[in-house]
Amino acid sequence: MSTLHAAIIFPFILAIAVPLLQKLPGRPHPGWAVLSGPAALFVYFLAQIPLVQSTGGIASAISWIPSLGIEFIVNLDGLSLLFVLLITGIGSLVVLYSVFYMNKEKEAIYRFYVYLLLFMGAMLGVVLSDNLIVLYGFWELTSISSFLLIAFWHHRERSRYGALKSMLITVFGGLAMLGGFVLIYLMTGSFSLKEIVQSADMIAAHPLLLPALVLVLLGAFTKSAQFPFHIWLPDAMEAPTPVSAYLHSATMVKAGLYLVARFSPVFSGQAAWFWLVCAVGLTTLVFGSFKAIKQTDLKAMLAFSTISQLGLIMALLGLGSAAGYFTDGQQSLFYSKATMAAIFHLINHAVFKGALFMVVGIVDHETGTRDIRKLGGLMTLMPVTFTAALIGTFSMAGIPPFGGFLSKELFFTAVLNAQELGIWSMQTWGGLFPVIAWVASVFTFTYSMILLFRTFMGKRQHGAPEKQPHEAPVGMLISPAIMASLALLFGLFPGLLTYSLIEPAMASILPGLLAPGEKFLVSIPFWHGWTTEVFMTLGVILIGSGLFALQPRLRALHRPLFSRISLNAAYDSGLRVLERSSRRLTNRYMTGSVRDYLVYIFTFLVVVLGAIMVAFDGFGIDMSSFAPITIYEAAILLALIGAAIAVPFANSRLLAIILTGAAGYMVTLFFVIFRAPDLALTQLIVETVSVTLFLLCFYHLPKLKKELSVLKFKLTNFLVSLGVGVMVTLIALSALSEGSSHPFESISKFFLEASYTLAGGKNVVNVILVDFRGFDTMLEIVVLGIASLAIYAMIRLNLGEDGEQVPPHAGPVVNQGLRRTVLRSNDVILRTTSSAAVFIILTFALYLFFAGHNMPGGGFIGGLMTSAALVLLAIAFGLEFMRKIVPLDFRKMVASGLLIAFLTGLGSLPFGVPFLSHAFGHAHLPLMGEVELATAVIFDLGVYLTVVGVTMTIILEIGRDQ
Repeated sequence: MSTLHAAIIFPFILAIAVPLLQKLPGRPHPGWAVLSGPAALFVYFLAQIPLVQSTGGIASAISWIPSLGIEFIVNLDGLSLLFVLLITGIGSLVVLYSVFYMNKEKEAIYRFYVYLLLFMGAMLGVVLSDNLIVLYGFWELTSISSFLLIAFWHHRERSRYGALKSMLITVFGGLAMLGGFVLIYLMTGSFSLKEIVQSADMIAAHPLLLPALVLVLLGAFTKSAQFPFHIWLPDAMEAPTPVSAYLHSATMVKAGLYLVARFSPVFSGQAAWFWLVCAVGLTTLVFGSFKAIKQTDLKAMLAFSTISQLGLIMALLGLGSAAGYFTDGQQSLFYSKATMAAIFHLINHAVFKGALFMVVGIVDHETGTRDIRKLGGLMTLMPVTFTAALIGTFSMAGIPPFGGFLSKELFFTAVLNAQELGIWSMQTWGGLFPVIAWVASVFTFTYSMILLFRTFMGKRQHGAPEKQPHEAPVGMLISPAIMASLALLFGLFPGLLTYSLIEPAMASILPGLLAPGEKFLVSIPFWHGWTTEVFMTLGVILIGSGLFALQPRLRALHRPLFSRISLNAAYDSGLRVLERSSRRLTNRYMTGSVRDYLVYIFTFLVVVLGAIMVAFDGFGIDMSSFAPITIYEAAILLALIGAAIAVPFANSRLLAIILTGAAGYMVTLFFVIFRAPDLALTQLIVETVSVTLFLLCFYHLPKLKKELSVLKFKLTNFLVSLGVGVMVTLIALSALSEGSSHPFESISKFFLEASYTLAGGKNVVNVILVDFRGFDTMLEIVVLGIASLAIYAMIRLNLGEDGEQVPPHAGPVVNQGLRRTVLRSNDVILRTTSSAAVFIILTFALYLFFAGHNMPGGGFIGGLMTSAALVLLAIAFGLEFMRKIVPLDFRKMVASGLLIAFLTGLGSLPFGVPFLSHAFGHAHLPLMGEVELATAVIFDLGVYLTVVGVTMTIILEIGRDQ
């Protein structure tokens, strides 16, 4: 595993470790330990700047699913380097700020940092992944982790609403983006971004170009809150301020910009890409800036400000994509300056918006309100906070000498140059670009002045909060002070960024425009004469100041744009319609009857499998190679059929359980005859444990009633069961047949030959489970673990007949439906024999576990055998006695098993081999001689612990004493 892979995984590992910090003596604030993670990553990525400058980037790959073209490839080039520095650098400042902002005693602080680290790791995965499928996985993880962060104060209805809205909109966009990725794969045959960029000419001539382009942009627009998908961002402000400062200034909302920048080499030169990105960006810019003026909540004002600034950067990326249209080098470089402006403003926006969010958090923290109508006169009371706010708002407004002024001037240059584009109807519409940019800048200047002067200047307003404002603690001021200082530093010395970050990022966004060895000319002078851009800026300041002065008296700025129609209302109405429709549809087939659900499942199974078999001529059965049926097999088969047929005619549930178990034991005899000891042992133990579980469940049910008059009910059962039986039988016979309709050679020969040479095991069944198909086994035990926890949760709900939850200490339960089975026997013979049998069974279980790699056995069989011994102990002596003898928390055992299995899989990554690859060797041990050692045994231990934990969790919860 490379250091780049480790950098992505590190935040996830730290997130796992955060809850363990609660065990430390004195319980220090976890933020200090968490701070070391992003700070170390920031220093590491800073050290990579010279390498990226000289080589253009570094990459590393881990094989994942090579047959599908999916590999975990990480690529650190100029664009991804810029983003990882923002993610880790501002992430470090946010963590430092949260140490003083979040109340350790009143908040679930450990959960907060777990969510924050999950989000940080997901963002690093997004910007470093070269494979589109891996990128999509991290992309959706950012949506999930941001949902958890926004809903951190889940007791607030608005927090839950904002979190759900953000997840629904961004996940919708993510699914659309995935569709675009699939179309791109169909066009290029690759999921690698590098290879896709090299295939840009092939994509440009393909008929799937437009749908792929639109789907990818849907993902970018929803993530970066572009109009009309912007509605989630203001509601996301219900999150704690450190979350807002991180997600909505430097990370999550920038993911959409990253996606557009990353795909610019693929779609640049396309009119659809240019117009969609530019039009949506400029619309978002104007709309967001105008809406920001109308807000009275400081965070809401910053939310719409963020929307506006994201639109500005999006429009610049659209303008920069025009560089890919020209074959003339000079014109390409001329229009690439828009891309330079986009990158520079992205950096400036991250620092001044992060500072402003933290300033607003301080104001809220120290005054108890964010309502601008109740604030004022804070400059003398909070001078340091005011200074940070002044630098941040002036940079956002585009006033010299701050960084925002320079990037705004570059923006004006880009829109003025757009008029000279002689393509894509720009002669007609290009003149609107500077007008829109200038109007939006006027609004931006206005809301910046409102935020600064209405909050910090003048006198405190009428109805001000009773809490006496005062300056924040020093620790809370460090982060906004650093970011405000950077906003000033980047304005005075933009050369710090030009060839260290901006030029490498441009080379990543616009590859192919320069000859090998050449670099883009990145020049950002502070003063470039009395140009049109300067006069536009003077006009912005003049008109914006007048609008700021008149703003309280302009009613149009305080009324909603549309009194009856709004995008938020459309979202709410659409969600209600979807909920009602889905409820009506669901109620039609979710009848509450398990029989109905089984009918649906089995009918679907028969129809789909039958159609596939017919389509591929799968019913060509050749029995010439089948072995003859012996008298023993015929006898067991007749007994099995007899037991199965007798089940529907049983007069009691107890008899039905016994007959079902008998059918299972007959299958065990088949495995014995066919010399499959592993399967025979597994089937035997599964049937034993299953019969016990059925007895526990059915003990509570009322007496079985025979319904002889409902012919249709029985006919449906008969037809469905007959169809499933016939279909499965035909598929099994077809799979065993040899003929022209089976073009693939049986894989069993490979397993027989390779089980020892490749995996070091002679037991082919166990080798398949823990090595060749280990990923399947791991997913199976995960499903088992989830099922056991679900059963545990349902039983612990303790619901009565009316659906009301019964309090845990509400006294004895009268309702007979809630009786608890008392697993206890007074049989002296059973207790006596069990005392010896339990130790014999446990010893045999351990033997099966350790011998399983080369002889019949394994973790699954050993776990079931151990569970059978514990169940026998519980039945003979009672649950309380069993718990005293075996004082284990079986739910924690499930978690331990899953963790061991997962960590075993991760252990292969540092050696550069795929996840869950195993190794084996031989060692000479004292007294034991030559011994084979295999890492598969560790994975099997995880399986063993999971199986024991799952089985005992289910049985003990169903049969626990009241």
